[in-house]
Parts: sequence; C-alpha cells; structure tokens
Amino acid sequence: MSRVSLPHDAKAGPTKPEVRAVLASKLALTGSDHFAEVGSCTGAVTITAARRAGRVTALERKGNRLDVTRKNLAANDVDADVELREAEAPEGLPDDADVLFLGGSRNYEAILDHAVETGVDRIVMNVSRLEVAGAATEAFRERDILEEVVQFQVSHGYELAGATSFNSENPVYMLVGSASEDVAADGGSPTETEATDGGQR
Repeated sequence: MSRVSLPHDAKAGPTKPEVRAVLASKLALTGSDHFAEVGSCTGAVTITAARRAGRVTALERKGNRLDVTRKNLAANDVDADVELREAEAPEGLPDDADVLFLGGSRNYEAILDHAVETGVDRIVMNVSRLEVAGAATEAFRERDILEEVVQFQVSHGYELAGATSFNSENPVYMLVGSASEDVAADGGSPTETEATDGGQR
C-alpha cells in the first residue's frame, strides 16, 4: 500500500500514520463498503479509506479544511467513489453507510443516534482527551453499541548523544462499536446486563 501524501496543510495535525494503521484494522473496510467520515480535515483518513472502501462520504464543517481535503485527495491514488460534503454532522450524513468514523467529539451523541437509527455496522471514534473519552464511552454504552475501547500511545525515536531516545505522542483512545442488528444476533455485542468490561451494568 502506497503512503498517504499530504502536501497541503489544514492548520490541524493529521491522524498519525500509526493511528491510521490501527484504525484501518478496526474499520475492516472492503470494496463493498460505504464509508462515512466526520471531520475530514487534512484528508488523511479519507484517503486511507478511499483505497479500501467502494464509496466514501467525508464531512467537514469548515470550508477551508474541506478544500485541503480535496487538494490532498487529488494528490493521491484512490479507487473509491468519493463525495466531500461541507456540513456539520449529523446533518449531511448518509443513511446507507456501512462504516462510520468520528475524527472528533463535536456533536458525537447526535451522530451516534444517527448511526443507531440507520444501523451502521462498524463505528469507530478517536479521542485524545481523557474526560471526553470517558463521556463518549458512556454514550456508546447507553446506546448498547460498545464493543471495545483501545488506548495506545506511539513514541518516535530520535538521536541523543549517539544513541536513541524517544518522544511520546499524546495517547489516543479508540472506541469501537456496532449498531448492526446482525452483530447482536450473532452474540458479538454484550447483553443488556453484562458490561463490556465483564462487570454488571
């Protein structure tokens, strides 16, 4: 898989390559999937998804950032049918998405409600702030869509006195869930009385 090229700056950091790698494994996109993204910003996730999914709908509420998404998308080879929408979710979200990614926490509860109403099969949300991660986890649980919470941190090496030391990135909390009835029927999601961590609700 070729690297994602981001020659244009959105004045906001893109989702890091290592985070995108974990994200791609959780999204498990296939050529038949319609992927919806909230907060496309630099387009890093948009491009990654467009190399795996059949269709991509990417929302960005800021017009200047959507322009950056468009320019960076044009600088990469993608196979999917990609539609970019200037909208603030949940407005503008498609009703037939198979997979949904929330790149930020703005309006996330209303977005999750939309995902439940439309039966989105795979839902992933990235969070960098601890308090938001806790509140979002509860929001997933309240809607009975939480499958797992993953916390991870990436460190990059740099030379120090002829040896290698590391700078650590901010930890990322990744919430993974599903609003598909098929998952519940297959026993993939917790029961009403059993919490995701094994305790009782």
